[in-house]
Amino acid sequence: MPAKKRQSHGWLVGVVLVVLVLTVARWVAAHQVLAALILIVIAAAAVTVGVARFRGRGPRWRRPLALTEDPHRMSPGEFEEFLAWLCERDGCRNVTVVGGANDLGADVLYVDPSGRRGLIQAKRYAPGNSVGNEHVQIVNGTYRDAHNAVHAAIVTTSHFTKAAQAYAHRVGIRLLDDERLDMWVRGYAHAAPWN
Repeated sequence: MPAKKRQSHGWLVGVVLVVLVLTVARWVAAHQVLAALILIVIAAAAVTVGVARFRGRGPRWRRPLALTEDPHRMSPGEFEEFLAWLCERDGCRNVTVVGGANDLGADVLYVDPSGRRGLIQAKRYAPGNSVGNEHVQIVNGTYRDAHNAVHAAIVTTSHFTKAAQAYAHRVGIRLLDDERLDMWVRGYAHAAPWN
């Protein structure tokens, strides 16, 4: 007798499910626009949750195909994202790509592994074009007051003029030329802008 009850319960559950499916199908047919809106909201919520979970798995920035990818072939925006990715790779938090026309000398802002706020000005230049003193002056004039940073660096795919090097040394702004950038990319901790 208990076996028959289980079968009848299974049959009853099946009937309830069929009735429920038919009721939902009728409602959807009668309210197509509302049903479509509900599906869009559910899909958007699912995408939002998926993106949030994905962002929790390591660096959010586009990772280059290989760490040996040539920064000279990147667009200025890709170069900024690449530097942001390097910051996160090496333990920085709150990494933000700021870049743009009114960036006040900042392309990447971050909190370094020791908890200090830092700023990077990115200069993706061709090897023959050197970064001049005016860029060091802009960063020096804004990194503390406009961005609340404790330290600042200018990172380039080229080199710096002697005047830029002398002024940066005097005011404490770190300069990463093509050679030091390559060392940072390869994982040498002392080459990072905050060291």
